Amino acid sequence: MEDFNQFYQKKNDFKKKMPKAGKHVKRVVIGAAGLILVAVLAGDATYQIQEQEQAVVTTFGVPKAVAETGLHFKIPFIQKVNKVNTTIQGFPIGYAMDSNETLEKEGIMITSDYNFINVDFFLEYRIADPVQYLYASRAPEDILKNIAQGCIRTVIASYPVDDVLTTGKSEIQGKIKEMIMEKLEEQDIGIQLVNITIQDSEPPTQDVIRAFKAVETAKQGKETAINNANKYRNEKLPEAEAQADQIIQDAQAQKQVRINEAEAEVARFNAMYEEYVKNPAVTKERMFYEAMEDVLPGMKLVIDSGDGVQKVLPLDKFSENTISAQTEQEPLPEEDTGALSENETEISSTQEEP
Repeated sequence: MEDFNQFYQKKNDFKKKMPKAGKHVKRVVIGAAGLILVAVLAGDATYQIQEQEQAVVTTFGVPKAVAETGLHFKIPFIQKVNKVNTTIQGFPIGYAMDSNETLEKEGIMITSDYNFINVDFFLEYRIADPVQYLYASRAPEDILKNIAQGCIRTVIASYPVDDVLTTGKSEIQGKIKEMIMEKLEEQDIGIQLVNITIQDSEPPTQDVIRAFKAVETAKQGKETAINNANKYRNEKLPEAEAQADQIIQDAQAQKQVRINEAEAEVARFNAMYEEYVKNPAVTKERMFYEAMEDVLPGMKLVIDSGDGVQKVLPLDKFSENTISAQTEQEPLPEEDTGALSENETEISSTQEEP
């Protein structure tokens, strides 16, 4: 019984001491909670912006962009901060980045000449307006990808398969980029297109690939032949042009010679005509005699008018001079001399007959 009383007494004493211990613990808990709250508030009151980052601070639902790097302060639980990466980012279209496998839903397209072709693209972009990027749409990257796929199919459908595979890639990339930029300006989702490039383009099956490779080889052979022909033309064309220039120069020189001769003949004729106008009869006789000198060189001429009166023109001296000059240069054969003597004899006899 005494043991029970002692136990009861200890129990009452413990209960009397308990309120004091509870108050102490409560104070400790409240202090710890206060310290935690202060730490949380202090941590939530600052934020850090790194290079190639921008932040959007929202105050009661109103966003504001912060582009300056470094440590910034905000009001805890009232202002919220969202950071965005402003470096150049990208994603593939038509293939998987990790496995490099072709995605048929994205990569296979149809050209203007109704051929199927598999084209892979890589698109690069950057966030230009963080506020629009975060609040203008829910998934801006998906919107950009859909816009890019639509523009790619529209442009590819306007080109033949040969241009897509070979010579038209640069032009196609330029048109696609321009079209995507126009669409992004209309949507205004805060994303700026940096570049879009064709990574690969090939037919969808192996048989078609081999056929296209054969066509490409033939095209290269054609280009080689054209280059060789152009080389030969460049070698021969200057020679032909030089010959043509020489012929033209010779023709022009000959033309000038003929013109000068003709002008000289005209001048001689005009001078003769002036003399003829002054003394027609004398000039006519002189011209006739000069013509006879050219027609009958080295001969003695006796002209009979037919009225019975013989007239001998003073041409002996000229005839003798002409005959002597020809004899010195080229002696006449004996037969020709005899024939000349016979002619002179005949002329003399003709003079004695009347």
